[in-house]
Amino acid sequence: MAQLTIGVLNGDDIGHEIVPAAVEVTCAAAARHGLAIDWRPMPIGRAALDSHGTTMPEGTLGTLATFDGFILGPIGHQAYPKGPGAINPHPILRKHFDLFANVRPTRSYPDIGCIYDDVDLVIVRENNEGFQPDRNVVMGSGEFRPNDDLTISVRVISRNGSRKVARAALEIARSRRKRLTLVHKNTVFKLGCGMFVESCYEAAKEYPDVTVDEVIVDTFAMRLVRDPQSFDTVVTTNMFGDILTDEAAGLVGGLGMAPGLCIGEGGLAMAQATHGSAPDIAGKGVANPYAMIESTRMLIEHLGRVRSLPQAVEVARTTEAAIRSALSDPETRTRDIRGTTGTRGMTDAIIRAIG
Repeated sequence: MAQLTIGVLNGDDIGHEIVPAAVEVTCAAAARHGLAIDWRPMPIGRAALDSHGTTMPEGTLGTLATFDGFILGPIGHQAYPKGPGAINPHPILRKHFDLFANVRPTRSYPDIGCIYDDVDLVIVRENNEGFQPDRNVVMGSGEFRPNDDLTISVRVISRNGSRKVARAALEIARSRRKRLTLVHKNTVFKLGCGMFVESCYEAAKEYPDVTVDEVIVDTFAMRLVRDPQSFDTVVTTNMFGDILTDEAAGLVGGLGMAPGLCIGEGGLAMAQATHGSAPDIAGKGVANPYAMIESTRMLIEHLGRVRSLPQAVEVARTTEAAIRSALSDPETRTRDIRGTTGTRGMTDAIIRAIG
């Protein structure tokens, strides 16, 4: 019997190239370590709109709930035609499954165009509150326009949501260098960011081995450019995290090097690279698969730990070493990171390194 059941949602555009690449790589490592994975493809995005009349077919959420986790490829929702069935699926997935923490590592590799060669940090972003109007309320929208001259955007911060993301970040900090930085703007948002900071410190009482400090968001944005090596694990609110993680990606080669994992209660998780669907290069075989492969590797490692599956942890370690091997050679990495190959070539190189 399968030890893990994982949903596969290709998404749009280059998602149909990089998600299969991530599955291929993981299959190779899983075979080496004897990990049985049942992969379950499911329609989503534009392909689902064309075949089912909606980007989120009926029954998708219920079926995904029976899996251990799932992979979501990039979504090109801005290009969807107007209509009731053409909705952006990924905020629905995050909210429905309460995937409250978005884990985004930033790591530099030699010779791929990084601004710094010694960056290794993780930003944990609260995922379901904040300013994002498509997920911060139960019904309606957190953004509305009472008249033609006025738009109001509501920011939602809760103690429960803040404590949950803080605990997730503290667990990560404990497994790394036992340092956590809170990023906020409580000098201005005295109640909202104030509650976030209070809740984080409250959660930190359960982790006396983790050193906690705090930095105002604008100062952090400047320091992230000047001395990113001074940070290890970071936790922040939704909108701040959305912006800062893209800034961090710019330090290490761009969004093609920006993986992500959305985690929720009970171990359920969704692998989701943080870049877009890149319709301009879709079908050309040049997309960098790193972010999707690494996101999937993070998913397998996470499930291995929460499901007590040592084979899955070994699969993740083997995949990580194989990725490093492929990235070390210009002939086995894509052109956006100073390489000479395409999606297929980089994928094959990682699989060869797995052995």
